Amino acid sequence: PMANKVTFDQRTPVDFAIIGSGAAGGIIAKELSTAGFNVVVFEQGPYRKAEDFTHDEYSVVFNSELLGGGPEVSGQTFRHDEDEVATSPPVPPIGYAQTVGGSSVHFSANFWRFRESDFKERSMLGPISGTNFADWPVTYDEIEPYYTRVEWEVGVSGAPGPFDSFRSKPFPMPPLPVKSSGVLLEKGAKKLGLHAQAQPHAILSQPFNGRAGCIKCGHCMFFGCEVGAKSSTLAAMIPLAEASGHCEIRDRSAVFRIETDDAGRASEVLYYDKDGKEQAQMAKAVIVSANGAETSRLLLLSASERHPDGLANSSGFVGRNLMFNAHATVDGVFEHPLNDYKSVQVSKVIHDFYETDEARGFYGGGGIDARPLWSATPILHAILGMPHDVPGWGAEWKAEIAHNFTRQMTLASGTTSLAMDRNNITLDPNSTDQWGRPAIRATYRDHDDDLAIARFLSERSQELMDAAGATKYWAHEIKPADNGVHLLGTARMGDDPTTSVIDRYHRSHDVPNLFICDGSSFVTSGRGQPTMTIMALAFRAAEHIAAAAKANEI
Repeated sequence: PMANKVTFDQRTPVDFAIIGSGAAGGIIAKELSTAGFNVVVFEQGPYRKAEDFTHDEYSVVFNSELLGGGPEVSGQTFRHDEDEVATSPPVPPIGYAQTVGGSSVHFSANFWRFRESDFKERSMLGPISGTNFADWPVTYDEIEPYYTRVEWEVGVSGAPGPFDSFRSKPFPMPPLPVKSSGVLLEKGAKKLGLHAQAQPHAILSQPFNGRAGCIKCGHCMFFGCEVGAKSSTLAAMIPLAEASGHCEIRDRSAVFRIETDDAGRASEVLYYDKDGKEQAQMAKAVIVSANGAETSRLLLLSASERHPDGLANSSGFVGRNLMFNAHATVDGVFEHPLNDYKSVQVSKVIHDFYETDEARGFYGGGGIDARPLWSATPILHAILGMPHDVPGWGAEWKAEIAHNFTRQMTLASGTTSLAMDRNNITLDPNSTDQWGRPAIRATYRDHDDDLAIARFLSERSQELMDAAGATKYWAHEIKPADNGVHLLGTARMGDDPTTSVIDRYHRSHDVPNLFICDGSSFVTSGRGQPTMTIMALAFRAAEHIAAAAKANEI
């Protein structure tokens, strides 16, 4: 569609100000603007197009080009426990996409639905002490039609697996071709009586909705897609929003405060423009879709006399219950070249261990997939992909790099993460970001059950490597996370305003014209691929927000 460019006046209230253009914000912008509402989308990063994306590993992976630069720019800090002083995290800042389309631009696009159990685990399993384990206020049946909309409107390739929940419509496209790693995972799985299934992707396996299919370049994880085959909101939703003539994408605009009026309603969005000058946009309603870390920070920064602990935070739950999804990785080398650096990260996944099994003695479950991981790009492979018994430099190191690059694969497990008060996003009192805003401070230590399920899946992965015929394999140590990219739970949905931030339709309990929709809405963590659920919730939220607005109920 042709862009139908529009610029809205800052002193005339637009219908909706949407903060964040990622998985949720991009969908809500498209839904509301095509329904005829005037929408301004605020994105702190620049508006990059497909032709602006490169395969420059140094710029993208090491200088965090699509994340707005490294920790020194974000000022972000991390600690495992409250009594520690938080320090700069050792890896790129958490969930800090700064580009129109947000993290959907540079994610790996592994994409699966949650299951029925994910929404009602607390009822199924009972309480878990020391946690805020709870059921969602919505069910799989309520979300299923919106999962289907994600598949058909945003674009998902896949095939149903033996453990999937029911679907009302088939996938619109077949799965992407199986890779060597997928064949080996299937070989190992068969020997062990497990089931490898096609990994669904938010990547087009063939042309769809006027977009090109995947060219198998191998640069999905961390990189933007230069042909638009990855189903980011940048590729799939924002063009439709702009074509409506009702949506302005205001890039390089960093929101630092949401103001409320005397009636206690959100009335104005304050932000720094591309020159660092303070600006303000009036709005009839505000939707925050900035991600589980940025959303919490903004609500905390918007404290006032009426909202002393932060906007929408009468419950005290803003920033709490941060969930990362624990991970486990096992690397293996095989006799023959796999050339796994080509195409998408993952082609097969095992879901036999998805559900909590009380016989294990701890909560949690997850998936095991096969992928190049470090061996997708040469520098990462050299730094992170080497066996533990190889020196970090010299002739032996170089020989190992050269031999393993084409012959290596990783079995990666994504697991559950329990919601706890101690895992949270707060404002760092000693650190600011490039705009001078108090920086995001993450405090996070995995629950013992999260580490136990990660160890369990690591052990299963080692058995799979053995069964698949690896000549050598090694497991990475399971230890508390010092970073996370899945930022979930920090403004959870619920029916009870004392233990949740938003209602089942994403409306803030405290501020009637403020909505929050992104990973922060989650009540439980799922098993490591949250984005499809974020997108489904966004379609559902937009439908209810539009209906409420038309009925003059906002």
